[in-house]
Amino acid sequence: MDTQTARQVQIELSKRVRIQSLQMDPSNIAAVDAAFDGESVIAVASLFAYPSLLHIADAVAREKVRFPYVPGLLSFREGHAFISAIRKLKQTPDVIIVDGQGIAHPLGCGIASHIGVLLDLPTIGCAKSRLVGEYSEPGPEKGQCSPLIYKKEQVGAVLRTRNNVRPVFVSPGHLIDLCLSVAIVLQSLTQYRIPEPLRRADHLTKALIKESM
Repeated sequence: MDTQTARQVQIELSKRVRIQSLQMDPSNIAAVDAAFDGESVIAVASLFAYPSLLHIADAVAREKVRFPYVPGLLSFREGHAFISAIRKLKQTPDVIIVDGQGIAHPLGCGIASHIGVLLDLPTIGCAKSRLVGEYSEPGPEKGQCSPLIYKKEQVGAVLRTRNNVRPVFVSPGHLIDLCLSVAIVLQSLTQYRIPEPLRRADHLTKALIKESM
């Protein structure tokens, strides 16, 4: 698939994205992250009870890289492996936190929205950096946030997850709204900058890469 075709796919998927109230209280959440080993991508899905954050299970998918790195088209590089890892979990997650963007994306369909539509599951984008939009720096204390504005609409929130550390960029992906996306990210924090399920998935991908060297 070339980049022009990939963007057209994103446009079509963006029409299916639904930002709405969550239909049920989640009893578990998962997070997915990926790392690269030469021509392979390793994705990890980590499942936790919610809101207790008791770890339940992990699942791993290793696949050949099918698409080059192109900003805004991360879904086509990592998304298939993410979906494979999620489908290997013992339980279907009620909500999935994705290391990437939701609707805070040039075409309104970042990787969280992309896999949310394909799996028909609620997803949240929780990214370490901004892709689009303008914002004012949130206050310095944990829990303070400011709106992320793109094309005169709020597409996410810039959230301080620890006192005096760099914020993260939260945006709803699919079947969830921004307010609850922020609340779930906050509830999923321990003493680190990123939510615990996402931190575990990130740690495991890095460990698997080291093992393969």
